[in-house]
Amino acid sequence: MTKHWPAIPYDQWGATCDTLHAHTQMLGKLAVKLAPPEPELLHAALRLTARGWETGLLPAPDGSGSLVVALDLHAHEAVVEHSRGSAERVPLAPDRPVAEVTRDVLAAVARAGGEVRINPTPQEVPWSVPLDQDYVHAHYDPGQVDKYFGAATQAALALAEFRAPYRGRCTPVNAWWGSFDLCVVMFSGAPADPPSDDFITRNASDAQQIVVGWWPGNADRRPAFYAYAHPAPHGFAGAALSPAARWDDTLGEYTLDWDDVRTAPDPHAMAVDFLRTAFHHAHLKSGWSADLGATAEGRPLPVR
Repeated sequence: MTKHWPAIPYDQWGATCDTLHAHTQMLGKLAVKLAPPEPELLHAALRLTARGWETGLLPAPDGSGSLVVALDLHAHEAVVEHSRGSAERVPLAPDRPVAEVTRDVLAAVARAGGEVRINPTPQEVPWSVPLDQDYVHAHYDPGQVDKYFGAATQAALALAEFRAPYRGRCTPVNAWWGSFDLCVVMFSGAPADPPSDDFITRNASDAQQIVVGWWPGNADRRPAFYAYAHPAPHGFAGAALSPAARWDDTLGEYTLDWDDVRTAPDPHAMAVDFLRTAFHHAHLKSGWSADLGATAEGRPLPVR
């Protein structure tokens, strides 16, 4: 089973991880610029599909139709597609700098559907060089990307199964290019005060929510599933959710290490159980409707 749930230690693929992360930022910047704004900044989210990371349907800047921009992690190319059927591909490897890829993709977008100017400053990352000037992030190992994509796919499937029966407002499995994670956000319908006034926080955290997701790790934190509630209710921390899960006081969330999941007898079942258990604990402590909370466990069944 573990061959389908690969190990992705950051110390082995960190340079490729950061380059891929920077490429996803370029897709996200296009979504921010072109997609109609949605609450909680959901218009800026990307999706993980069977070929990699993709934007949603974006209006072409010249009004000629729609665009989708993708990172094809099988062919290791960025792809710009127009609704009229045209497609242009930009190679990510061997070892092309983020600056070159960004400029080539923006040029392909201009040829396909009109010029667009993005804010090239990266977000939520430890580096600040603009994407179209970034020659630091250039290492791209296709084999390491394959392992990451295999892991991300299994995580996305677990998240998708968990969210499927929920009858309240919730997101799809979003791929976030700032934090480079996958997550599902479940809403109670009540507003909430954001914890700070910066642009992202005041817009993304203005509603009561429970967030579950998966993150591939970095130099300081291992790959893991995670769960947290906003606002964090009294008594939320420190519960015994499952034998392998733990509360991280620094992060303010529950985590389940990827390596514990992928080496389990049934990794998918273990992941889904953690997500359901964490949600159940969060909605009880947050005082959500019991009937609404029960729908996340399939009561009533989504299809009868």
